[in-house]
Amino acid sequence: MRFMFMIHHDEDELRALPEDEMQALVDGALEYTDELRRTGHYIVSDALQFSPTARTIRVRGSKVSTTDGPFAETKEQLGGFFLDEAKNIDEACAMASRFPPARIGVIEV
Repeated sequence: MRFMFMIHHDEDELRALPEDEMQALVDGALEYTDELRRTGHYIVSDALQFSPTARTIRVRGSKVSTTDGPFAETKEQLGGFFLDEAKNIDEACAMASRFPPARIGVIEV
């Protein structure tokens, strides 16, 4: 079965990380991605731009409205995703718990 790991984090917390800690986090994420590839679980993943670059689109009838920024007012923003193969939700959750950025964010499976 396929499972999506949606990675949420506090962008202010990420920006406040010292450069070496941020690089360690990125390196850990890349190493974990390689592990998922080696074990045959990996399908696709990507990081997203920070939320100020987002736009929210609404279509109501024939009217299209565009708003700068994300719609939700939350402390944590969607920062990226993984689409992986796992035998069940328990295996998917175990895999998500090993993703290094889970130490400072939240992974929704």
